[in-house]
Amino acid sequence: MRWVSAAILFLLSAPVTAAMWTITYPRPLSEADMRDEYPRALLTLALEKTGVKYTLLPSERILLQGKALRQLRENREVNVVWSMTDSQREKDLLPIRIPIAKGLIGLRVFLINQQKRSAFAAVSSQQDLISLAPIQGEEWPDTKILQANGFNVLTVPDYPEAFSMLNQNRGDFFPRSVIEVINELEEADRNPDIMLEPDLAIYYPTAMYFFVNRGDTTLARLIETGLRRALEDGSFDALFMSTHEEMLNRLNIPQRKIFKMDNPLLPENTPLNNPELWIDLEELQN
Repeated sequence: MRWVSAAILFLLSAPVTAAMWTITYPRPLSEADMRDEYPRALLTLALEKTGVKYTLLPSERILLQGKALRQLRENREVNVVWSMTDSQREKDLLPIRIPIAKGLIGLRVFLINQQKRSAFAAVSSQQDLISLAPIQGEEWPDTKILQANGFNVLTVPDYPEAFSMLNQNRGDFFPRSVIEVINELEEADRNPDIMLEPDLAIYYPTAMYFFVNRGDTTLARLIETGLRRALEDGSFDALFMSTHEEMLNRLNIPQRKIFKMDNPLLPENTPLNNPELWIDLEELQN
């Protein structure tokens, strides 16, 4: 019977080491959309650390976040998506609980129409800020987080419509993660009236994860193994800093007033007690 057990073990392990993995992620909005550059680079790094053979491909069509998550849940079109977590997403999908942005997805600065600049210059307290209306996507976890903190959130179907709202001077601000905002401002077709608010930010604890279909446990283990190896040898942090350090300097984080918010959507299994997985917000402000 010993040889039977060994044969079964071989059959289970052989596809992981010998197969060619085809890993498909949501195609970005355009070639100029650089928001996915770092997650793709980190996923590539993780896969390289495992030694498997793989191809990493965009989906055939553009998939905005809500659609991409639904397709992943139904095991169609894509087999990995990177997204901010919440309890519902962790119920529907299988998260790899290593925050790929080290918590920076929850540090938000504001895109505003320059006609609103005086309103933000007058903000001196969290209550002042809450009196202003943020714009967010209907299905984004951020919407419920901001609502739970007292904001009257104006919602749009998805990302492109938020900029239309700003262009029309509807709503007061579009909170954007510090890892996204610089690239968004530099897009060639951006309305010149849209500007980065210079003095304020909000922070709520949250994580961006790689997610896979709940049935795809082998792929989840593969990605997690690669990420942990990259953490251990320092290549994860090296990629993170080379991608984000200049951006953080340009955003002048130490001089911003940061309002800390609660996140009631944060799942219980979020690894908040592992400091190597998170950037220190207090260090950023020094």
